Amino acid sequence: MTVHATFDIAAATAAAAVTVGCFFWRLRAAAARIDQAGFGYAVALVAGAIIGGYAAGTANLWLSGEPGLARSIVGALAGAIAAIEIFKQARGITGSTGIIFVPAFCTSVVIGRWGCFYSGLTDHTHGAPTAVPWGHDFGDHVPRHPVQLYESAAMAVFLVYALVMLARRDAFFMRNGFYLMVLWYAAQRFCWEFLKPYATVIGPLNMFHLVCLGLMGYAVWMLAEGGVARERQG
Repeated sequence: MTVHATFDIAAATAAAAVTVGCFFWRLRAAAARIDQAGFGYAVALVAGAIIGGYAAGTANLWLSGEPGLARSIVGALAGAIAAIEIFKQARGITGSTGIIFVPAFCTSVVIGRWGCFYSGLTDHTHGAPTAVPWGHDFGDHVPRHPVQLYESAAMAVFLVYALVMLARRDAFFMRNGFYLMVLWYAAQRFCWEFLKPYATVIGPLNMFHLVCLGLMGYAVWMLAEGGVARERQG
């Protein structure tokens, strides 16, 4: 078993445990909305994540001059969101249904990115060469930004924030926690993309920059829509 696979299993196991714990602790009512949506919700979620993950990861690999298949966390997130929003539109479901996934997604990134880090250059997630003191040699004797660990740390911060908000039963977070997570994840990922040696597609922006911009736009739009809806109700 590869190092990456070991961390993937650890990440999936921890994410499942966190989800179950948060379900019984604070998110039982939120999860009930997904149950009401039916089996199609799960199909849309999984299909969207797989298609988006492999489409974005492979496209970025090819744009960077590397053959083969690859998967991307940010692509999987974007694909899952697109599929679920289409499903919700078709079924007439309104409001956020994603809060139950927030602790799990954060946990999987926090742990999973260490697997990317230990996998070295073959994982194609390393940063660009750097002279900073914490630059890491991934095997080619060139110090590089450990961007995987930057992302892991950023999502650990949000995970702590999310758990605090759940503990407080914060009403705003319960309504908008998923959109806040998407905004945070996309924003921090957008920053780290400048420290990666990927091929650019528009100016200094690579393909993942564009996906992140789309996710940030989606999150801001949904947060604004939620505020407008509450004002109308008031």
